[in-house]
Formats: sequence, structure tokens, C-alpha cells
Amino acid sequence: MAVLALLGSALVPLAAAGPRGVLWVLLGVAALALAAAGVWWALAHTGAVRVLGTVLAVAAPAAVLALYAVSGMLLPALVSVALWSLAAVAARTALGAGHAAARRSGRSAAVPPRAPWVLMNPRSGGGKVGRFHLVEKAEAAGCRVVLLDGSRDVGELAREAVAEGADLLAVAGGDGTQALVAEVAARHGLPFLVIPAGTRNHFALDLGLDRDDPAAALEALAHGTEIRVDLGYAADRVFVNNASFGAYAFVVTEPEYRDAKAATTLRRLPDLLTGEDAPRLGMRTDGTRVDGLQALLVSNNAYGRVVDAAHPGRRERLDAGLLGVVCVRVTGAAQAADLVARGPRSPGLVRLTAERAVVESGTRTLPAGIDGEHVVLPSPVVCRIAPGALRVRVPRRRPGPPRAATTDWPRVVRLALGRPSADREQGRGRDGRTPTS
Repeated sequence: MAVLALLGSALVPLAAAGPRGVLWVLLGVAALALAAAGVWWALAHTGAVRVLGTVLAVAAPAAVLALYAVSGMLLPALVSVALWSLAAVAARTALGAGHAAARRSGRSAAVPPRAPWVLMNPRSGGGKVGRFHLVEKAEAAGCRVVLLDGSRDVGELAREAVAEGADLLAVAGGDGTQALVAEVAARHGLPFLVIPAGTRNHFALDLGLDRDDPAAALEALAHGTEIRVDLGYAADRVFVNNASFGAYAFVVTEPEYRDAKAATTLRRLPDLLTGEDAPRLGMRTDGTRVDGLQALLVSNNAYGRVVDAAHPGRRERLDAGLLGVVCVRVTGAAQAADLVARGPRSPGLVRLTAERAVVESGTRTLPAGIDGEHVVLPSPVVCRIAPGALRVRVPRRRPGPPRAATTDWPRVVRLALGRPSADREQGRGRDGRTPTS
């Protein structure tokens, strides 16, 4: 179905307009590129230029859609897009979740802990701790529960629990709190339990936990399995998801950001993207150096998509032993349009994997967002990965990690032709050990 739908999405414009169908497709791509240029002007400038950019971002796609409608190409275009979407969904379904971290990681039956300790943030996720009665359910499962009230350091509380004999550490809260306690668990070789009581809980998503039912994670205490996952480090700070540098990291330093995210971002971005004080970062690994970056994301294992606003935080695995690095270098509207038109092939976007990445800024310190929390680190910042550093306790029954965010079309075609063994013939076993960028 995936292969046939993909072919159909290409053939529909040709069937409707003949060879001119290619021109209609190119016109649509051009509209997206113009919209991207307009978005750049709207974000990087103020005043009349921002208004002009906003108008262009809306008018370019609208004009092309109107032209499609007048020329009788609107229906074929919509059918083509629908077939392409069907192809993507069918391909990911065919590939399945076989590449997911929890299914590939080594598992072992977990012995129930004798003295589990749980730190809960009652304010996280809009009050999920209280809404799902997590304190009562954790105590009924034999856990010692500590509520985070802001008066004590998270790491200090976790270290104190270890000193008092805790043999499992758990967190009901956001990813930032998860990372701080995970560092203590990894240092002492203790199992770690994630209770997804935060707002987004990207780490829980990639572990395959049910974010809509945080209490279900407590089943891992009595009926759980154990997997090994990696941890990322930015200087001496642990991250379970990512460390971001550049424009975003500077925006989150603003005191108004938490209460007015959109307004603060629009106010600060012009200076951060095109102003004299705009950050210009450098990044180097053992074999690569990239300079002049506006934004840089270093993740604990690679994300399947560069930007995925609808489904952020999706990683195919958490045990590859490699950082994912995404570098963004866009200095004008033309490069913004090129980024949309060419995607991963654009020189404004660099993706790679590495065991170690050094972020340079030419300044003594560098703001960073560590799992969504603002920190200031000494520059340059050395980012590294610790393979298999964290023992994670997960329930035996859980939804499972999300399907791969990218589609390996050559493998889809091989499956459609009945030749799945080609993966092994090419030296790329289904465990995915060969990293991709």
C-alpha cells in the first residue's frame, strides 16, 4: 500500500495535466519557499518588514491554491497530498516499531524493590500528581513519597534518599526534574522509574510509557522489566532529552518567557537572529566543524525529525551510544526558503551523530536549555554521551515507543518485493547499529 500510494501521488498530477503536472508541483514548492521567506522576515525584523513578511507567508500559499482552483488542479493536488500522506502512514506501519529503543535494549526481569523512593512535583503538568492521585497510589505500592516544594535542591533530596537506603529512585514530574534524579540513580547504579506527570514528558514517550495514565508506570514496581538507556551530558549537567544552544536558549532566559512565550519570542528574535549581538555558535566533533550557527540542538540519541512540532521528542532508540546533533545556520530570507525547498540537503541545516560535540561561543559563558530548564554553562561546552548509564524500570505492559519518525523507503520497497533479508546483506541488521544522519 505504501509503495502504490507513493506512486499514485506522483501520477495524479501527471494524469490531470500531463507533463505540465511537474510544473504545478514545482509551483507548490515555490509557494512554500516564499512562505518560509515571509516567516523569516516576520521573525527576524520588526515594523513594516514584519508586516510584509506576515502577509507574504499567508498570501503565497493562498495565491497558489487559488490558481490551482481556477485551473482545475485543486482536486488533483489534494488527492496527491492525501495519497502521499497515506503512503507515509502505511510505510511506518509496515516498518513497525521494531527499531524502538525499549524493544532493542537488553531486558531483564526486575526484582521488586524493597525501599522505593519517589519525588513528586505537585505543580508539574498542571497538577497531574493530585489529579491522578499519585501520592496515594505510590504509597499503597510501598513507596516513600517526597513532595517537591522548592525549598530543597532536587539532587540533594535524591542523594539523601540513597544514603537512607532507597534501592529505586522515581520521579513524577517534568523532564528537567527527571534528569536531575536520573543522574543520581546512574551514579549509584540504582534503577530509575519514570512517572509521566509533566506537561510533555518526551523521555516517557520514547520509553513507551502511557502519558495519559501516569499511575500505570507504578506497575513496574511489582511487574516490571529493566532496560539500559544512554544519558547525555552538557558540561556536568545530565540531560535525558536534549541541550539547546543559541536563539532559543537566549529567549528562555527572559523572565517574561514563562508567562508570555509567544510575545517574548517575537520581541527577542529580531535581535537574536540579525542584531549585532546575535549569537554565532561554533560546533566541532572529531571529524566535523561548523561555524556561524544561530541554533544548535544536541540530543541524547538522534531525533527522527529535525522539526516536529506535532510530535516532538521522538527518537527511534535511546541506546545507540551516540549524540544527535542538529545545526541551523540561516542568515536571510533566501536561506530560509532554501531550507524549506531542499530540506536536509540545504547547507543551512547540518545533521550528524557523534560521541562527543564541543559547542563554542567566543564568550566565557553560554546560556543553554537543558531539558527545557534554563542554565548558564562555562564556554566552550563539551557534550558527551554515557552509553547504557541508566537502568530504567518500565512496566511489562505499556503502549510502546512511538513508531519511527522517518521512513526508510528502500527498506519499504524491499519488504513490498518480499526481500526483507536485504538489510542483513547490506550489513545493516535490524538492530540499527549503523548510525544515520
